[in-house]
Amino acid sequence: MAKVLVIGSGGREHAICRQFLLSPQVEQVYCAPGNAGMAGDGVQLVALAAFADLAAFVQQQQIDLTFVGPEIPLQQGLVDYFQARQLPIFGPTQAAAELESSKSFAKALLAKQHVATAAYREFSDYALAWAYLQQQALPQVIKANGLAAGKGVTIITTLAQGQTVLQDLLQAHQFDTTSVIIEEFLVGEEFSCMAFVAGDQIVPMPLAQDHKALGAGDCGPNTGGMGAYSPLPHLPADLAQQALAQVLQPIVAGMQQQQRSFNGILYAGLILTATGIKVIEFNMRFGDPETQVVLPQLTSDFYQLLQDMLAGKTVQPTWQHQQIYLGVVVAAAGYPGAYQQGAALPELSRLPAAMRTYYAGVALQEGQLVSAGGRVFLLATRAYDVATAQQTVNAVLAQLPLAAFTYRPDIGWHALT
Repeated sequence: MAKVLVIGSGGREHAICRQFLLSPQVEQVYCAPGNAGMAGDGVQLVALAAFADLAAFVQQQQIDLTFVGPEIPLQQGLVDYFQARQLPIFGPTQAAAELESSKSFAKALLAKQHVATAAYREFSDYALAWAYLQQQALPQVIKANGLAAGKGVTIITTLAQGQTVLQDLLQAHQFDTTSVIIEEFLVGEEFSCMAFVAGDQIVPMPLAQDHKALGAGDCGPNTGGMGAYSPLPHLPADLAQQALAQVLQPIVAGMQQQQRSFNGILYAGLILTATGIKVIEFNMRFGDPETQVVLPQLTSDFYQLLQDMLAGKTVQPTWQHQQIYLGVVVAAAGYPGAYQQGAALPELSRLPAAMRTYYAGVALQEGQLVSAGGRVFLLATRAYDVATAQQTVNAVLAQLPLAAFTYRPDIGWHALT
């Protein structure tokens, strides 16, 4: 029987751990550092973070596979560190992870591979960026050129707002960024296209739609994601095939040409415009909260899938096709700004059979789960249509004591209008 280690601590990692536990081959799943909410599923938490400590744990426990969830260990080279010690790990190398950690690298690769994206300019000088922005038609989009936990993107609707954002990023160096991308605002339907990648093998997952904005109707500041649903019944049936041919295949080929071939997850944040698909961003790992509504649709063995990909075998995973999976994030009141921590979570152990809780920013205090982050947990269900899934989750949330929390009641609204 196999042992698996998952790196990370959020709702995404909770979903990954749970999927590994479904494999008849897996006897134990560890998560480093994990969160207190995962323990209820039998996940064993490991309070380790340093590369050397993680590698030593893998060797001592004879871990059969390590899976990296979040972006920072990838950017820092955890996969390279494990590979140098011949420890089995699924995730992109540091060189490949630059597709996410450097928006300028991603934009250059898009141009080289003739993949459509928004027109843009990159700036490291505040005065030049501000002068350029004043000449552009609004809205524009300003992106921190680096990792920002999903919060480094702002849609600029006024020059005053744009000036403040540029000052925050280029003068105060918010998100530790030293340059920004200013790009045209694209109009259309956004969607997330994730795929397993091993060398030149690309295995797409069901499409999803994430709701980044804090408020209903996609209003308010960007967050790490307030909910998601999958598949997407209101978008063209061949959209996934279009995304594979127009985006995923040329980008994976381009990475190989630059000696950045990788095993891992490729996440393409895309938008369907009047002139076709365009790329908004790339991640080199599962999206959060998309993972919580996409990965549970896998009906074949997750552990075997990854082991086969690492071994260079051709894989054909199976997915469900009948139901919509929809999840709503419950966040601390005030998120993504200043927010309180330590609020007691409601009782979530007696939910309907089709409903699942994925824990993220939680801690254990005197035997009680309490909030310990911005996004606290995600409540997910499945149903035969988006409206029923949305109503089911909202009905449960409405009965919970959530005065110290906030959530969006309209997750999935694009498919209903």
